[in-house]
Amino acid sequence: MILDEDLAELYGVETKVLNQAVKRNTNRFPPDFMFRLSEEEYAGWSSLRSQNVTLKPGRGTHRKYLPYAFTEQGIAMLSSVLNSERAVQVNISIMRAFVQMRELAASNRELARRLDELEKKFAGHDRQFIAVFDAIRQMMQPAEKGRKSIGFKVEEDGAAYV
Repeated sequence: MILDEDLAELYGVETKVLNQAVKRNTNRFPPDFMFRLSEEEYAGWSSLRSQNVTLKPGRGTHRKYLPYAFTEQGIAMLSSVLNSERAVQVNISIMRAFVQMRELAASNRELARRLDELEKKFAGHDRQFIAVFDAIRQMMQPAEKGRKSIGFKVEEDGAAYV
């Protein structure tokens, strides 16, 4: 899902303009294509954004209404209501990104399934196989990223370092 404000930025229009185009074509956007976030959902979504980024005018917590979230199908439908060459090109790029995400998820599921089959086949034969399977599973898990400080720190003596 992608929020209306993020899509508006990609399409090079104001969020208000994007939402007006959608409202003029509500029959094209059923609830499984687009929906308004609740206050709790938006609070959770907003907390995912970096707190170090300065809000742009008209974005973030300065909104009058809760944002719309668009599913893949809703994003595809946007090209029919935002009739510009940029909208078409942005939609093509977003659709390609969704396809790549699905392919990546499918390949990880297939790898996990094959690993389960191998583990069942060799279960009880050798403890080293089990250790190898465990190590592979750990490598398949997303890495936990620690927060690394970025930017410059200035010491009292005026020295700066990253």
